[in-house]
Amino acid sequence: MCRHLAFLGPEEPLGRYLVEPPHGLYRQAWAPRHQRYGTINADGFGVGWYAEGDPVPARYRRAGPVWADLSFADLARVVRTTALLAAVRDATLSGADAEAAAAPFAADRWLFSHNGAVTGWPGSLAAVSRTLPPRDLLELEARNDSALVWALVLARLRAGDEAGQALADTVLEVAAAAPGSRLNLLLTDGATIIATTWGDTLWYLAEPGRRTVVASEPYDDGPGWLRVPDRTLLAASRTDVLLTPLKDLTEDLASTPSEEPRT
Repeated sequence: MCRHLAFLGPEEPLGRYLVEPPHGLYRQAWAPRHQRYGTINADGFGVGWYAEGDPVPARYRRAGPVWADLSFADLARVVRTTALLAAVRDATLSGADAEAAAAPFAADRWLFSHNGAVTGWPGSLAAVSRTLPPRDLLELEARNDSALVWALVLARLRAGDEAGQALADTVLEVAAAAPGSRLNLLLTDGATIIATTWGDTLWYLAEPGRRTVVASEPYDDGPGWLRVPDRTLLAASRTDVLLTPLKDLTEDLASTPSEEPRT
């Protein structure tokens, strides 16, 4: 479910990466080519971007399908940026959260998106949610699994964790609590892109020193796109891309003998 994309590079209009490509995120809203779960992404969309001299990103989000929003077409044509994160949301069960449920989520200098689903939601993460301060729970933008996953990531970032560690630890924690979850996470601060693959597709396009694009699926058939293996942490800048396998904590837990409770 869902498709997302992040970009770092020379200043370009939003539409250069979202609308103009033959298979861009705009088209992926109704005709994704690599989506394994769901068939149409019509329950909201959003884009976040960074303006020169301001580390806090702006966002534009709506509850409906991206192709029905004529204002977005104008926005994508004229707004320029050197970094963005955008997403289209899979058609899902109805809810009251409207555009608040659409990625990207944001706090401080960060933009975040979750492509996937938490199995057994919401009960499966009841225990995990209790690790968050009550204020964090009350400040959730939406009552969906992605918003809670974002709160877990953000809590780690604010505690001082490096971005890659925050994403990796959150994926392993949620996967242990809700086996079978799909947890492709995408995070940027405008200078780096951090992502995970856990149950769904992810690709990247790198031109070292110029631009890096990380996306659920390629937006064209040009050369250079590389697929990220499943259960991998990706860390990228404009100059390089680093891939690190994510350890499967659920297998470790299954193979470790239980211990007596400590007193």
